[in-house]
Amino acid sequence: MTIMSYDIYTNSIDQLNVTDEKQIINTINPHSYVTAKNDPLFEIALRDSDVLLPDGSGIVLAAKNIHRVRIQKIAGMDLHIHLLEQLNTKSGKCFYMGASQNTLDKIKERLTREYPNITAEFYSPPFKPEFNAEDNAEIVQVVNDFQPDVLFVGMTAPKQEKWLYAHKNSLDFKVASSIGAVFDFYAGTVQRPSQFWIDLHLEWLPRLLKEPKRLWRRNFVSTPLFLWDMLGYKIGIKK
Repeated sequence: MTIMSYDIYTNSIDQLNVTDEKQIINTINPHSYVTAKNDPLFEIALRDSDVLLPDGSGIVLAAKNIHRVRIQKIAGMDLHIHLLEQLNTKSGKCFYMGASQNTLDKIKERLTREYPNITAEFYSPPFKPEFNAEDNAEIVQVVNDFQPDVLFVGMTAPKQEKWLYAHKNSLDFKVASSIGAVFDFYAGTVQRPSQFWIDLHLEWLPRLLKEPKRLWRRNFVSTPLFLWDMLGYKIGIKK
């Protein structure tokens, strides 16, 4: 379904499967929507996704208000668990690229305990705003040597989506997804809000209270701008 000019996935997460057909699954929320308006490469990366998930109550609200259609929010964490369950069933392989070595070690410990049939590899890239050619060549090489069924990219948005878009043709994977904060959630280095807040569509509130300096712009700048655009689409000013 086209929602605010983006082709958004509206089916059940159960219909997302790891196949031999190469695909990129990304997510969109009000903040990434607004960020992409001023970042052309990020916008291209989002639009080029084979599947773009509605990760954000704002996208769900837009579907309801503009198209009068109820869709299900699918967060990056939901996708992560869904893909791990598939891989565990078929003894598949996954690769985690991103985050610190400490975070990756914690992911490995939990993954081994919860999904013993999965073979996993990990890589912590250099901590810098932008990788150079040597960095990129090394990352592509280690991923391709492993040939994962699923490649999880965990860097801050929009860096992760743009990096994956730029190197997708060089990388050997079946499914790749930029899931950002999910690395920290799964590792336990950052606590995800409880199901209570998620069910109320207020997952953003506890996160904002914990990290106001980092998240204030997302909630007090991006959200109003998104809602303004949503109104424009609803009344037909924007198409």
